[in-house]
Amino acid sequence: MIEYLSEPTLVALVGGFGGVLLGLAARLGRFCTLGAIEDYFYGGSNARLRMWGVAIGVAVIGTFASAALGWINPVQTAYLAQSLNIPASILGGLLFGYGMSMAGNCGFGALARLGGGDMRSFVIVLVMGLAAYIVMSGPLAQLRVSVFPHHPTTGEIPGIAHALGGLTGLSTNAVGILIGAAIIIVSVIVQDGSKSSQTYFWGTVVGLVIVSGWVGTSYVARIGFDSTPIVSHTFSAPIGDTMLYAMTASGSAINFAVGSVLGVLLGAFLGSLFKGHFRWEACEDPRELRRQIAGAAMMGAGAIVASGCSIGQGMSAFSVLAISAPITLASIFAGAYLGLRQLIEGFQPAE
Repeated sequence: MIEYLSEPTLVALVGGFGGVLLGLAARLGRFCTLGAIEDYFYGGSNARLRMWGVAIGVAVIGTFASAALGWINPVQTAYLAQSLNIPASILGGLLFGYGMSMAGNCGFGALARLGGGDMRSFVIVLVMGLAAYIVMSGPLAQLRVSVFPHHPTTGEIPGIAHALGGLTGLSTNAVGILIGAAIIIVSVIVQDGSKSSQTYFWGTVVGLVIVSGWVGTSYVARIGFDSTPIVSHTFSAPIGDTMLYAMTASGSAINFAVGSVLGVLLGAFLGSLFKGHFRWEACEDPRELRRQIAGAAMMGAGAIVASGCSIGQGMSAFSVLAISAPITLASIFAGAYLGLRQLIEGFQPAE
């Protein structure tokens, strides 16, 4: 295939394929980070949290099974190639989670809503992408690097599976597969009586999408001649990448990130048409729009500080069992809970 398509185009197609499935999962399967948290704390349902658990478990099993087959090398991913920075994971995660509540969605969720015609999400997407670039490589980049430095994992244990493998004597891949299976078992056991078939199906789809990113980009890197990074889905800097590509396409190459973002938009559009939910929506409340803009800026900044968003750290980094993943994901959930509590309860003391 590389004889007919360039390497950047190939990885963009890999990202686009997975992005379409993620967009469908959001619109048809109601896969949503903030929705899962809100359902659990205020809706009395853990169905969407269990969907998250199944997705993570499938992603972990698929990633380490692929590593055992020689298809990928998890250590080559950015999540295992850089050292752990716990303050960055916690503070970035809290900022992202709180901003997610203020904006009403994460970056991935905003893209999915935009694909369904919600123009409020268009503002969230633009602001988040811009904020991510400001902190990643713009005016605040030097401050971020000074406060939250990252270094290569030279001589360090790169991930959870590697650490447990060293303690137990099992292979890293075997440990990863066992951890993934345990996550799925817990997600299946802890039920609240809600329907499970859709939960398990769409959770499995999302998990396999994450694996497809690792396997697809690893394949292109292996057969190609360019220096192709081994990546999977995340939606913080890639939104900024897509904005930049839209403005400079004649002088820059498409990549996995752009394909992923455009794929989510397409998948969400198709899913909303299938469900009959596509409709144009706009914000009529200036206060709501102000809150969403502020939340989007927090998400963009928080995701860069934490080296990933709810999908980047919560799914992609978790799939390779990076030590930062559970820390960041727990911080995102805590920040989201604080934001939801402020919006719903107003932090008023109980009487």
